[in-house]
Amino acid sequence: MPEYKLIYFNMKGRAELARWCFAYGGIPYIDDRIDGNWAERKKEMPGGQVPVLMVNGKPLSESLAIARYVAKQAGLVPEDDLEAAGCDAIVDALQGIMAEVYQKVVRSNAEPAEKQRLMKEEILPNKINPFLNRLNERLSTREWFISDKITWADLNIALSFASLTSFVLDVLKDYPAVKKLVEKVHSLDSIKKWLSTRPVTEN
Repeated sequence: MPEYKLIYFNMKGRAELARWCFAYGGIPYIDDRIDGNWAERKKEMPGGQVPVLMVNGKPLSESLAIARYVAKQAGLVPEDDLEAAGCDAIVDALQGIMAEVYQKVVRSNAEPAEKQRLMKEEILPNKINPFLNRLNERLSTREWFISDKITWADLNIALSFASLTSFVLDVLKDYPAVKKLVEKVHSLDSIKKWLSTRPVTEN
């Protein structure tokens, strides 16, 4: 098995999906968390950015490329090319939604009341709820999103909407099929173990 080292900040952020895939697959890796020495470490990173996955000493950059690579090693990418592309599509869509949430709500300098307004009046009705409607309709007739077994798309759905509950506690109240999937993924032994042992961080 290759030697893996995942380099990222001491936070969940753009590396957490890869960490979930590592956890699901029981794949050993070094979780190298940058904490307070970024200026020094930045010089070592391809393009001066993280996350970076070192595979036997060779760097792989870009968070989704890393997550998909780890997912494949963990058996979370379907063999069927169309199903695999379907996983890519749902992950891309969720990344776009989460990026907007972080840009407009988490990292924004706006007042708390304005952040709440943006989430309630713009992001929820225009981005999150339409996506949840489609997702809930699909999951109402199937166990997993794309295949007859779990994929990294399911892990990403569970990760993303668990994160969103910290901003909107009842975001899944009208979407029982999505909620069921999120709970099912969180109940997996490998994921439960990771969630109970990972470093505690704000983001």
